[in-house]
Amino acid sequence: LSWNEAPLSAVFPPVRLEINDSEGHPSSSHQTLKGTSKWATSLENLLEDPEGVKRFREFLKKEFSEENVLFWLACEEFKKTQGQKQMQEKAKEIYMTFLSSKASSQVNVEGQSRLNETILETPHPLMFQKLQDQIFNLMKYDSYSRFLKSDIFLNHKKSEEQEENSPEAQTAAKRASRIYNT
Repeated sequence: LSWNEAPLSAVFPPVRLEINDSEGHPSSSHQTLKGTSKWATSLENLLEDPEGVKRFREFLKKEFSEENVLFWLACEEFKKTQGQKQMQEKAKEIYMTFLSSKASSQVNVEGQSRLNETILETPHPLMFQKLQDQIFNLMKYDSYSRFLKSDIFLNHKKSEEQEENSPEAQTAAKRASRIYNT
């Protein structure tokens, strides 16, 4: 093959340009969303961030519905439980805390009146899934949208923006742009 018959990539290999920040770490033009920006994209993203969960709990506490997120988190933890004995213990704890008629932090789920302790005899990782989904949807279509308009969310967002616009953050951005422009 002569050079004019070869594919262009064989003659001119692609140039890989790597841009580094001031610490020498590869920089990305596709900044990943973080903090409140990420929380605002979906309830799932909010629940994946410990700080987001903390702020959401704070909000739900004021709305007298913190038990919803606590139940959802307990179910997530329950799915990771290993061993039949541990599973039985955690299932009983979830039932007694959130589902029993005498529960201290009772959640309001459909079919709750038919729930009884017999479900605890043969626990499996997804035994609470249907109830967890109900609570997730309740939060997603009810309290989550109110949370995004709440002072708790808006004040946290404002403080994040102030941090991003601080002189230290701008200095780091200038250093990164100097590295890029040389």
